[in-house]
Amino acid sequence: MKNFTIAVFLIAFTYGFAQENQFISEELTIKNQIEGTLLIPIKENSIPLVILIQGSGPTDRDGNQPNMRNHSLRYLAEGLAEENIATFRFDKRLVKLAQQGRLREEDIRFDHFIDDAIAVMEHFQDDKRFSHLVIAGHSEGSLVGMVAANNGADAFISIAGAGQAIDNVIVEQLRRQTPELAEEARKNFDEMRETGASKNYSIMLSSIFRESVQPFMRSWMMYNPQQEIARLDMPVLILNGTEDIQVNVEEARLLHRAKPLAEMYLIENMNHVFKEIATGDNIENAKSYNEPHRPIMPELVERISVFVKALDN
Repeated sequence: MKNFTIAVFLIAFTYGFAQENQFISEELTIKNQIEGTLLIPIKENSIPLVILIQGSGPTDRDGNQPNMRNHSLRYLAEGLAEENIATFRFDKRLVKLAQQGRLREEDIRFDHFIDDAIAVMEHFQDDKRFSHLVIAGHSEGSLVGMVAANNGADAFISIAGAGQAIDNVIVEQLRRQTPELAEEARKNFDEMRETGASKNYSIMLSSIFRESVQPFMRSWMMYNPQQEIARLDMPVLILNGTEDIQVNVEEARLLHRAKPLAEMYLIENMNHVFKEIATGDNIENAKSYNEPHRPIMPELVERISVFVKALDN
């Protein structure tokens, strides 16, 4: 049975896009643990719904974290509303648990995020307002969405999604940033895969290997994005920005090789939080993660809109 509460209805205006278009905003709670915003363009006909799944960390429905506000997912939702596409975006369960003082990171597993995405999808599957259900996962949410999409989605979109298991991604990031730690991390990950735990690690790697985080990392490592995307029997769109300093464009290419029939676009000058970094300046890139006034790139909205609208043809 669907368990939800409609907290408030709002008529809202888009921010950072054309001001004349309106949409309806519904605040929903699904299964008592998933709180989010349903954005519906004011249109009589049945329209597609895109479920937005956020990236890693305690990320809320707008794409923000406690010390990082960029409104990336909010602006994406509002941009899609301009294109007569509905969206549902929701707070990660970590956000609510932290607010309630009940967050125990040793109890969190990657599969919990998959379960939440499936619950959201199931909630909307019989909703006659929507012609198609599309899962769009950003960063960590890409892999979450790949697995969840096989439970009834009509299409899947990967935005800055990894093309390798997370241990390989982290080791490659370390090789680029702090090469001296890369081989040690590789040994720690291999130990986790073989024995279930890693006990001897550098204090500089404690954010990855501290005891309370290892159960989550192990559960995440069990999924291979190339295998998961290959299983999808539906239209697939793969997007990545050329100025993404967290997820290299090669990750998108790995996903595309695993799913050759998917559409793939590399968005020039777009970074990890959908902002334009035309200068190639890493300082500007990092600053944009905390600049909510900076709009997202219109091409991201355009690519997603064209893909989603084609489902209705």
